[in-house]
Amino acid sequence: VQLQASGGGLVQAGGSLRLSCVASGRTVSSYFMGWFRQAPGKEREFVAAISRSGVKSDYGDSVKGRYTISRNNAKNMVYLQMNSLKPEDTAVYYCAASAESRFWSEYNVPEEYNYWGQGTLVTVSS
Repeated sequence: VQLQASGGGLVQAGGSLRLSCVASGRTVSSYFMGWFRQAPGKEREFVAAISRSGVKSDYGDSVKGRYTISRNNAKNMVYLQMNSLKPEDTAVYYCAASAESRFWSEYNVPEEYNYWGQGTLVTVSS
């Protein structure tokens, strides 16, 4: 599967953005999906994950309550709605896919994902 993320940009603190990730080559419903981010000089950080059906999701502590992950399998799309953005949310955001069928113990570890999109830059100004 090939993944392409989009929707990043420049936003003021307190604003919102919605990132999109489109899958091609194979239906996204075959994959457990995640979003990660990487700020300059920092390691890649888990942001959110969603089960194949979309029934279950989970979030990193730093974004919990502000971000929402969702998916539309019919459109081969995964989304990340980001609200109440903070300057510390500035990073390149990546969507990723895993062949796992359900949540497992290391779903928040980047190395557990098999496929990655190219990333989209989110910049939050203070």
